[in-house]
Amino acid sequence: MMQPAMPEGSFMRSLAIQRRVMHALLMREVITRFGRDNLGVLWLVGEPMLFTMGIATLWIASGMNHGAGIPIVAFAITGYSSVLVWRNTVNRCNSAIQQNINLLYHRNVRVIDVMATRILIEVCGASGSFIVLSVFFIAIEFVAPPIDMLQVLGGWLMLVWFGAALGLTIGALTSYSEVIERIWQPAAYLMFPLSGAAFMVEWLPPAFQKTVLLLPMVHGVEMVREGFFGNTVRTHYDAAYMATCSLVLTLTGLFLMYDASRRVEAE
Repeated sequence: MMQPAMPEGSFMRSLAIQRRVMHALLMREVITRFGRDNLGVLWLVGEPMLFTMGIATLWIASGMNHGAGIPIVAFAITGYSSVLVWRNTVNRCNSAIQQNINLLYHRNVRVIDVMATRILIEVCGASGSFIVLSVFFIAIEFVAPPIDMLQVLGGWLMLVWFGAALGLTIGALTSYSEVIERIWQPAAYLMFPLSGAAFMVEWLPPAFQKTVLLLPMVHGVEMVREGFFGNTVRTHYDAAYMATCSLVLTLTGLFLMYDASRRVEAE
């Protein structure tokens, strides 16, 4: 027996269309980046894994350690995996509107769909890398299990929110001027060493601690590491401050995205 057609303009019909649009954009993005070979999709997780493990290997080979009873591998995983959440997300959102301008001629494809697709892919890749590396090294007893798994999850979700909000904002701004794209690249390099990936706030001079804590992502990294290492090292973070920054970026990004979509569709 045939299912009755959903009435035009109904919520369920709109939801079904949105689901098909997102699925099509996801498949297109994955094929464009990784090819049609199923093994190519593994690079979605494999790329961030190689980056994180490369850093950890260099630290081990050079004899570096952070003391305070923190394993160097666990320190690298919690630090550099968190960087990939916001850095890769923003990098992929950068100029995403211009790169997908032809898709916007389709009636059901909107600017926010393109941005959401890229954000979702990067978040899944970074999260998958973080989970796989953590589970693997915990399984071989090279890294101790997290002290507080909920704390790790909470910190990670805050980093995901911040990365998505920053990606929306930068992605929308690049539709106004190519200068934003050029500014972001050096800015990302400057933010990298200050992001908390290679240090903990407690190890910094008190005067510099206040400066570093102005960066929202540092709070997320500290939250994740507190969940992993417990009270081994004192952590410094303000979840409310990070949430406020992420909320402001989200609202700013959505407003800019709305304005950008009106200008693009008008053209």
